[in-house]
Amino acid sequence: MRKLCVLGSTGSIGVSTLEVVRLHPTLFSIDSLSANTRVDEMLAQCQEFNPSIVVMVDDNAAQELKEKLHIKGLHTIQVLSGKQGLIDIAEATTNDTVMASIVGASGLLPTMAAVKSGKRVLLANKEALVTSGALFIDAVEKYGAELLPIDSEHNAIFQCLPPNAQENPGRCNLPHNGVSKILLTGSGGPFRTFTIEQLEHVTPDQACAHPNWDMGRKISVDSATMMNKGLEFIEAKWLFNIDPEDIQVVLHPQSTIHSMVQYKDGSVIAQMGNPDMRTPIAHALAFPNRIDSGVEPLDFFNTKSFEFEDVDYEKYPNLKLAIKACKSGQGACTALNAANEVAVDAFLSEKIKFTDIAKINETSVNKFVSERVASIDDVVTLDASVRVFSRDLVENHYQQVSDEVVNKDKREGCN
Repeated sequence: MRKLCVLGSTGSIGVSTLEVVRLHPTLFSIDSLSANTRVDEMLAQCQEFNPSIVVMVDDNAAQELKEKLHIKGLHTIQVLSGKQGLIDIAEATTNDTVMASIVGASGLLPTMAAVKSGKRVLLANKEALVTSGALFIDAVEKYGAELLPIDSEHNAIFQCLPPNAQENPGRCNLPHNGVSKILLTGSGGPFRTFTIEQLEHVTPDQACAHPNWDMGRKISVDSATMMNKGLEFIEAKWLFNIDPEDIQVVLHPQSTIHSMVQYKDGSVIAQMGNPDMRTPIAHALAFPNRIDSGVEPLDFFNTKSFEFEDVDYEKYPNLKLAIKACKSGQGACTALNAANEVAVDAFLSEKIKFTDIAKINETSVNKFVSERVASIDDVVTLDASVRVFSRDLVENHYQQVSDEVVNKDKREGCN
């Protein structure tokens, strides 16, 4: 029986993970869970799965959870708080498998702690690899961790590779295994048919309404800008040890083919299925075996036709920027991720327009592209510096827009 630590258990990936675990009580047990502030959701998970330890990053949420667990008579569950608590459960000897599903760069340190403990790490937090690159892959090799991708695209690529390539994430030699190209698919998000002019006026709710996937708000916006695909591009480079020139992004609006691997003999192997994250989660949890994920198999007789399109990089400047960052070096990738998290948060808070996200990102990357990243401390330091710079860009932009609105109102009031 595998003993699981689920980092980010109240998020969409965490909830889906527990749904798969629920189907297989003899295969998996829950050792520890973590969340940020969602006390009621965590309480319900504690009641069902009875973990030994839970972490609420927010101190007030941790205290509230303690009180509610006491009322429910769940006295054996230990509650920790703060970021150190995440590291503690990730490296604890009481679990052997860690689902790394914390959103954003905040998941880097606990995910790295799991890697350094030599565990099976189910990587849903793409930002951990995007921000640290070779440092992360080196640690996987040094400490003997088992790295399995959860992102639907990377899990699909993994499934399409030969076994000896699967055994060496980050170190595999794809050309030696006959691979000529990775085809990374993306739906194009909710604005695929929008004009560039229309994108100037889209709202956060529109950006979060993905046509195929049910995801959190941050990753939904990333899908709408295709920054998500850009981060996946960088992640694919490191996971599969492949030259960026051999990764091609393909628009596939139906989200049925999750990615493909092209071989030298002309063959293309694709992984298909309904767009549901429980499929890659179940694959990674049970690997190399197969278990029921709770997802209905693909019905070919009632499936929409498969469409494929080239990417319009003018419409998706964030994807273009991410590919450029991937080729520029680790400093650019770390800076891009930090800036994007700030910009997306600002957009969701309605401080900037949808189209301003790319502007914030590009300005920030240009500022920090030459920064040297030689250690995890360097990653953390650069991440913090970029966030300060990006927040200043946002605030200056927001103040400028506010001033323009006030001046316009004054002019109209005088007429």
